[in-house]
Amino acid sequence: MTSPRIVGVGMTDFGVHERPLVELFADAAFAAFDDAGVEGGEIDAFYLGNAMGGQTERDTHLAPTLASHVGLAGIPCQRYEDACATSSNAFKHAVRAVESGRHDVVLVGGVERCTPATGLGTPEMTAVFASAAHRQYEQPTGLSFPGVFGLLTTRHMHEHGTTEEDLAAVAVKNHRHGTLNSRAQFGKETTVEEVLDSPLVASPFHLMDCCPFSDGAAAAIVASEEAAASLSGDPVGVAGVGHATDVVPLADKADLTATRSAREAAAQAYEEADIAPDHVDVAEVHDCFTGAEVLAIEALGFVEDGAGGPAAAAGTTALGGEIPVNPSGGLKAKGHPIGATGVAQLVELTEQLRGEAGDRQVADAEYALAHNLGGDAATTVVSVLEVVA
Repeated sequence: MTSPRIVGVGMTDFGVHERPLVELFADAAFAAFDDAGVEGGEIDAFYLGNAMGGQTERDTHLAPTLASHVGLAGIPCQRYEDACATSSNAFKHAVRAVESGRHDVVLVGGVERCTPATGLGTPEMTAVFASAAHRQYEQPTGLSFPGVFGLLTTRHMHEHGTTEEDLAAVAVKNHRHGTLNSRAQFGKETTVEEVLDSPLVASPFHLMDCCPFSDGAAAAIVASEEAAASLSGDPVGVAGVGHATDVVPLADKADLTATRSAREAAAQAYEEADIAPDHVDVAEVHDCFTGAEVLAIEALGFVEDGAGGPAAAAGTTALGGEIPVNPSGGLKAKGHPIGATGVAQLVELTEQLRGEAGDRQVADAEYALAHNLGGDAATTVVSVLEVVA
């Protein structure tokens, strides 16, 4: 089996975009082509992440449509949908296809529009997001994802003493990081007081505890070690990928604060990469809500269970801290266009391992980890990237 490499990356700004999906994705894909030094004729397959185009855009069969737009008609194309873990799942399949020798060079990416530019307002888009909840047991009750993660986080607060100030510190950290990222939707700092003074959305989350609706696209070129050697892109190694699921609906989970799928996916990725959590130098985790970052850093083994709450306020997860988490600004500040989020994490980490992250660069980073969850954390994909000689 060959060792997969990420040889090129590209992404758009995240925010509000009026342009259609095909144009958004093309911007990210062509940037990845240029970064890798690859021509369209050298790409063997295309794996796309798009979660909601059928509902928000009335646009399905997207993979061949986007492939045609970027000059890749005729190659195998596949669209993946796995809620917010959509493009990470596409990435996993691209990696496995390259490892097996089925393909040598694969374009993988994601695109989504979730803002009012789609013509849908916040209530309608919230309902679209909620379609990832259980159809019989959760959707009819009106449970939306701020409520889902509010329940998970409230239980963590009960068990471990996590406070609303701890949660607000996560938002403050990630907004500070976002000021260093020109592609972030929110490039403005905030304070704990401002977070706590923002409107209550779903206890314990205030508005500033929640990630925004976003539009955007991200793309990466995955190649075999042999193919990478013939390209001009600066390669980053894919050391391990783990993918696990948990019980749906929420009420049937054995432990609400464990986010079991993240622990199992991380264990798989660590084993495949032959590393432990303390080898990771920088991470991008799925902070759709501030409480989600707290749960994630515990599940990934960066801190002990129960210690995730005060980590941001203590500086543990800030740039310059013990384990910098979400130097991009995370979903909270960078933005969250569902289908693009997983690959966008990989774009950030590729740039970190190349030493190209500018003011948010983590010094001497050798291992980087991406944690991308879907639904009520019932799906998690964890990817470990590494510097290669």
